[in-house]
Amino acid sequence: MGNVVKKIKVGRLLLFVMLVAFSITMIYPFLWTIFASFKTTEQLFSGKPLDLIPRPMRIENYKDAWNFVPFGRFLLNTLFIAGFVTLMQILIASMAGYSFARLNFRGKNIVFIMLLGTMMIPGHVTLIPNYVLMRYLKWIDKYQALMIPVIFNSTCVTGMFLMRQYFLSIPKELEEAAIIDGCSRFKAFWTIVLPNTKPALSTFAIIGFNAGWNSFLWPLIVINDVKKMTIQVGLSYFRGVVSSNWGVLLAGTTMAIVPVMIVFLIFQKYFVEGMVTSGFGGK
Repeated sequence: MGNVVKKIKVGRLLLFVMLVAFSITMIYPFLWTIFASFKTTEQLFSGKPLDLIPRPMRIENYKDAWNFVPFGRFLLNTLFIAGFVTLMQILIASMAGYSFARLNFRGKNIVFIMLLGTMMIPGHVTLIPNYVLMRYLKWIDKYQALMIPVIFNSTCVTGMFLMRQYFLSIPKELEEAAIIDGCSRFKAFWTIVLPNTKPALSTFAIIGFNAGWNSFLWPLIVINDVKKMTIQVGLSYFRGVVSSNWGVLLAGTTMAIVPVMIVFLIFQKYFVEGMVTSGFGGK
C-alpha cells in the first residue's frame, strides 16, 4: 500500500513539473514581448535575453507607436469589425444550432454533415472566388468586404456545432413547458433556451472574436486605404514605418495583444465550461 501511495505522489510530482515547464515555455515569450516593449534597440541586442526588466524603462515607445501611424484607428476598425462579425455569427450559429438540435426536417443530418465538411476546405481555396465577388460588388477597399464574407466562414460553422451540442444537453422539458403555456417556438428559444447557453455563447464569442481580431490575409487583400486597415495589417504597415526600431514595434504588438487577453480573462470561466459541455456533453 505504501509503495502505491509513493508511486502516486511521484507521478503527481512529475506531472506538476511537466506542467510548470510547459507553462513557462508558453508564458515566457509573452512576458518577454511586454517587457521588451519598454526597451531601446540597444538594450534588446545587449546580449542578455534573459534579463526581462528594462533599466531604464522607455515608456516613450508606446507614445511613438501610437503617433507614428493611426494606431487608434487600427484598433477601432478591428474592434468594430470583429465585434460586428462575432455578434452576427453568434446569432446565426445559435439559431442554426437550435434548428439542428430540436427541429425535425428532411435531410437534417445530411445538411449538418455537409456544413461540417466545409470546415475541411482550406480558407486559401476560397480567396480568389471571394475576391472576384468583392470586386464585382465594388466592395474592394470598403468595410463590407471585411465583414460580410467573414460572417459565413468556417468559424460560423464551428459555432453551429458548438451550439448544437450544447442545445442537446438542455432538457426539452424547459421549452415544452413554455410552449404549453402559450409561447411560440421562437419565443421559447429566445427567452427560455438561449439564456441557458451562456457558457457555449461565451466560448464561441471568444473563438469568433479572436479569429476576427487576428485575421490578416483577407484584410490585406481587400483593403488598401490606411485608415481602413485592421490591427494585423496595420502592424505590417507599421513595421515598414518604424523600420528597425524594435522597441516601438514591440510596443505596438503589445497594444494589439492586450484587448484579446482582456476578453479571454473576462470570459475564461464560461469558456472552459462551454468547451467541456459543447464538446462532450451532447448526444
